[in-house]
Amino acid sequence: MSNLVIIDHPLVMHKLSILRDVNTGKKEFREIVRELAQFMCFEATKNLPLEDYEITTPITKMIAKRISGKNLSVIPILRAGLGMVDGVLDLIPTAKVGHIGLYRDPETLTPVEYYCKLPTQIEERHIFVLDPMLATGGSAISAISFLKDKGCNNINFMCILAAPEGVEKLQLAHPDINIYVCAVDEKLNDHGYIVPGLGDAGDRLFGTK
Repeated sequence: MSNLVIIDHPLVMHKLSILRDVNTGKKEFREIVRELAQFMCFEATKNLPLEDYEITTPITKMIAKRISGKNLSVIPILRAGLGMVDGVLDLIPTAKVGHIGLYRDPETLTPVEYYCKLPTQIEERHIFVLDPMLATGGSAISAISFLKDKGCNNINFMCILAAPEGVEKLQLAHPDINIYVCAVDEKLNDHGYIVPGLGDAGDRLFGTK
């Protein structure tokens, strides 16, 4: 099964409680989504391969470390995934950013693709797919399947909240990826929303209904 990593740091839990609160405004909501993405990025990148290279400090020359291979690529699932991008770019400003546009059909709850733009040589990059919510799992499964069809084999998924149903489906569909999440909630309701959740992340990020 996929490696599920729950990032239950006290600061993450504190900020997540603010994010869930119905009284939190969109400005603060956006700021906290960005901050949580930073926390998750630390955890999700801790095993990236390193290589030696020589630098000169103000004192002497030395052999330092840097991330080896191609730059990382960040792929938000539109539109809510956009809220997490800047948090990752704050730490890895050289990461290439692609976009996959999916929306959930309100009747069938299945994902529908409407847009895709990926960096060059995407199959050689370390990829982090971003979406604040893992509810039914459909959008994440579709996005990751699309990337695998492009030859990608080093894919990680980062989300803020997940439902057990979504985690299980994603693990079954893609047992080779790592899933990073701040919390796994109780369940999905009849409308496919995470309970207790935080509502619709896209609407709360962008002030829409």
